[in-house]
Amino acid sequence: MDKNNLKLTSSEIGTLWGQYVNGTMTDIVNRYMFSIIEDESIKNIFEDAIKTFEKQKKQLVTFMENEGFPVPIGFTESDLNKGAERLFTDIFCLNYLHIMTLHGLLGHTTSLGVSVRKDLRDYYDSCDNDGKRMYHQTIELLLEKGNFQRDPLFYPSKNPEFISSQDFTDGFFGKGRRLTATEIISISLNLKKSIMAKTLSIAFSQVTQTKEVRKFLEDSEKTSDGQIQALAKIMHKDNLPVPKSWETEVTTSTDSPFSDKLMLYHIGFLFQAAQAYHGTGLASAMRTDLVTTYESTILQNLMVTKKWFDILVQNKWLEQPPLAPNRKEIAKEK
Repeated sequence: MDKNNLKLTSSEIGTLWGQYVNGTMTDIVNRYMFSIIEDESIKNIFEDAIKTFEKQKKQLVTFMENEGFPVPIGFTESDLNKGAERLFTDIFCLNYLHIMTLHGLLGHTTSLGVSVRKDLRDYYDSCDNDGKRMYHQTIELLLEKGNFQRDPLFYPSKNPEFISSQDFTDGFFGKGRRLTATEIISISLNLKKSIMAKTLSIAFSQVTQTKEVRKFLEDSEKTSDGQIQALAKIMHKDNLPVPKSWETEVTTSTDSPFSDKLMLYHIGFLFQAAQAYHGTGLASAMRTDLVTTYESTILQNLMVTKKWFDILVQNKWLEQPPLAPNRKEIAKEK
């Protein structure tokens, strides 16, 4: 086998396709935020993010064109309404970039894990390095501005301990033990991501031009809020703090900066991406109330994404990823 002349596998073309569509979506949002941000230090990070994706986008196009695959449309300048009024504060924009960087890091790692060709592995290595640089930059600036929300602090015990009772898994009726540090990892991360989804749903519902999309966004806001309340209740039982909400970082503007297609796709993307994080939380949960909460959340997200898919298809807003060949149809053509 000539390892220097390998054709792209289905997994490899799938990751390139997804990276392009999701990347162009985030890029349009970043470009809008760059246009409204007043704080120069935040603006500089967004400028870096925009330039970084420009570089990545060119390479994505090269990979697909060299293999004869059509480059997806994704999201373009037509999805950005230039000159729209400010919809977000500077601090929300910085938090948005931080959360979306986390999504990007997971996406690059997943893509690297299914890539065999060296040029693809090198590309995703580079993307991962770009993402890690952005991750450090956003955290440093959030800390500098006193807006980074750290997870709850624990006080150390004197010695290691072993689980000594079956009640360790019981989280109902007040008999359950306190949360473990390993469980709080997922709870805190899922809370932050749900808060982001809720805030964007509120903002987008203010500016959308379509009743159907507005109804979906209002429903997604309620779903996110319910999931936030469920996880916050578990944290509050142990007198642990939860991340603050960002609703006040949304202005009262009704002037839409984005197309309805982009806003709808973005919220659906967040709910789809959240499934991986909820699944991780479920796998690490050792309390029955946590297990039940994560199972309920995953089912709720499936219902949201089903509605999301239907609206996108009805409006012809959802691009079709490359499909496996239909052997039966090919045989009929003879």
